[in-house]
This record gives sequence, C-alpha cells and structure tokens, in this order.
Amino acid sequence: MNSTQTEYAIAATVIPQQIRAEEDRLPVRNDQCRSQFFLHPTPTPSVCVFFHGFTAATYQFVPMAQVFYEAGYNVIIPRLPGHGIAGDWDRDNPPPLPTDADEYKIFALHWLRQAKAFGDRVVVGGLSGGGTMAAWLALEHPQEIESALLFATYLSGSNRVVDLFVNVFNRYFEWMTDESVEETIGYKGFELETLRVFLKMGSKVLNRAKTDPAAPMFIVSTEADLAVNNADHQELFEQLLEHQPKTWYYSFDRALNIPHTMMTKAEGNPWQDLLNVMAKAFVESDLTWADIREIAARLRQGETFDQAIAALQLTGKASSDMNAVMTLLDEHEMVLKDQPS
Repeated sequence: MNSTQTEYAIAATVIPQQIRAEEDRLPVRNDQCRSQFFLHPTPTPSVCVFFHGFTAATYQFVPMAQVFYEAGYNVIIPRLPGHGIAGDWDRDNPPPLPTDADEYKIFALHWLRQAKAFGDRVVVGGLSGGGTMAAWLALEHPQEIESALLFATYLSGSNRVVDLFVNVFNRYFEWMTDESVEETIGYKGFELETLRVFLKMGSKVLNRAKTDPAAPMFIVSTEADLAVNNADHQELFEQLLEHQPKTWYYSFDRALNIPHTMMTKAEGNPWQDLLNVMAKAFVESDLTWADIREIAARLRQGETFDQAIAALQLTGKASSDMNAVMTLLDEHEMVLKDQPS
C-alpha cells in the first residue's frame, strides 16, 4: 500500500468515526438523520458531497448516492448544522437551526476540504436549502468544484408575500403535511428566522451569478413545486450561461406532479430513477448547453443519438447515459427551457 492509499484508508476510517461520535453525543433522532458515507476501499477519481434540504435529513440523497457509488464515486451526505437532533421540538421549544448564513458557509467549506481526501474531483449537490449551499460553493470556489447539481434550489419562495412575511416576522411555522414516516424524520416546524438565512443567501447567489465565474451547474426544477420560485431557477440559468456554457436546466412538467421533495419515491417522486440518471449524465458529460440543443435538434430530424454526436464531433464528451436521457425527456421542451418567457 503506497502513501496515498494509506492516507486514504486512514481518512476513510477516522472521519466517519469522528462524525458518528459527534452525532452520538448530540444525539441525532435516528440513523436516517446521520451523516452518510459511501466509500470505496481505495481512492476514487471523483467524490460527491450532497447537502440535504432545510429541516429534512440525509435520507433524501441515499438513492442518488447509491447510483453514484455503484458507478465508482465516493459519496458523502453530511448532516446539516442543527438538523436531525433528537428532541421534543415544538412552538415553545423550536429546533436549534442556524440563524446565521456563515454557519452554513463554514460547514460547506469544511466538507469541500474533507472531500478532497476521498477524490481528486469534487461534485457538489443539494436539495432546496442544500441546493442554495451547493450553488454558493460553486460560485465561491469554481476552480475546486468539478460540477454542481441543484435540485429545487431555494432562491426565494413561491410567493412574494410569503417572502415578505419570512423577512419581517420572527414566528414559528409548522409544515402542513400528512403523517408519513419520511416526512416526520426531520423537523415538523421551524422559526421563520432560520429560513430567512436561505432567502438572503439565495438573493446573493442570484446577484453573484450575474458577474462571477462558476463551476458547471445543472439546475433541476419541477413545475408542481409549491415551495420555491421556479422563475428564479430560470433566471439563475440564464445568468450562469453567460459565463459558464456548461450550465444545464430542466423543469419537470406539472402533469408529472413531482413535488419540491423530488429526491426519493418515498417523498413523492415516482421518476426518482430518471432524476438519478439525468444527474449522472450531467456529471459524466463535457457538453455545453449549445451542444444539448444541437443534439436535440438532430434527434427531432430523425438522427440517432450516436449519429448526432458523431456529426457534431462530440464523441467521447457525452456520458453513456445521455442517449437514455435524451430519449426519455421531451427534447423539444428541453430546448424551449433555454429561452424561458
């Protein structure tokens, strides 16, 4: 075993043990709230770091983590600060969520550094507030991030009046949900001040995207989302595309009824497997959005996928999953998303 393999073996043993000990001391609510590590016996070329959603837990990224792990990636799903802690939380005793964006930023930077022990190239991703963190990290350290996956990213809420309410008032809010197991793993409620953190961070992400270079990002929305403003996702896409041609965007049609919590079948997305294939195809491809449009146009004209990429001299730049992705998605609508009205 050479020195690199030795250092990796130590990190792969020590870091998960340290995190588990920390979470035992808290303690966390259950194993689905714990930080998750999917690590191979030897170093891998790439490592994924996935940030779960606000008030939720790491279970949200387990299906995607398994797909990337089986494809040869190391994967880390860290428990966000203040999340997943055991306790009898309610209006009189709200969960201990951060009220300062710096706590999330420091956390994201910490895991970017930790990830480098597990792979040379770092892929970041996140859902909702976790997507906001991933977007911030991809703008803050674009040279250190291979690519970023943003799912239903919280840049602002679905209603401007609600955003105003979040900005102004310090009250306790409880999610209006049924009592399914998955929805009660995280916190049922929170103080609005703790959500305001992501509202402000999201605004800054949109402003930075106008001028700052960024790592390639894949922005995924669902038209059935009742929690976030999809117009912000389209705006972010347009702004990033000016500086980063490898930015992609896709929005699932409203008819599919995919909710804000789009990562798992258990939380309402029967198209979970397609989402995972799309994410993997983006990470493993070296295609610009212009390339995607050209491939889609040729497919509509009757060419096969292989014919299209050969004609465009893109052989070797497209993931092996891209053929399936372009076939399963509505290519025409995907092109239209390039110019949202």
